Amino acid sequence: LQKSLNETFGADKYSEARKEVLTNMFSKPMQMALYFCTGVLKNETLFRHYALNVPFYTHFTSPIRRYADLIVHRLLSASLGASSPIKMKKENIQRQADHCNDRKMASKRVQELSADLFFAVFVRVRA
Repeated sequence: LQKSLNETFGADKYSEARKEVLTNMFSKPMQMALYFCTGVLKNETLFRHYALNVPFYTHFTSPIRRYADLIVHRLLSASLGASSPIKMKKENIQRQADHCNDRKMASKRVQELSADLFFAVFVRVRA
């Protein structure tokens, strides 16, 4: 996709902006990853990663970045026996996951609205 965009838009002063807008538009339909507690889901096919084609997948970044990643680190560490078990019920873990998903979706929506606003300003200035 990136190669195709590079070939299509050339190198004028607006080519980078056009590529960025289209890349953003192409990625919007992709399903956003969600946090969930495996203990509350009965259907293990929901654990898979479609693009990587693996049946079980967990994703996290540095635990200093986000609360959700800190929880994932702690749960993974406990499940591997590297730390003591987590003393949370699976329903409470799922409640935390739901909250993290809600905040992530709200953040994404604000980001999209901000991009829409700046695009509108850009179009108005150029018109």
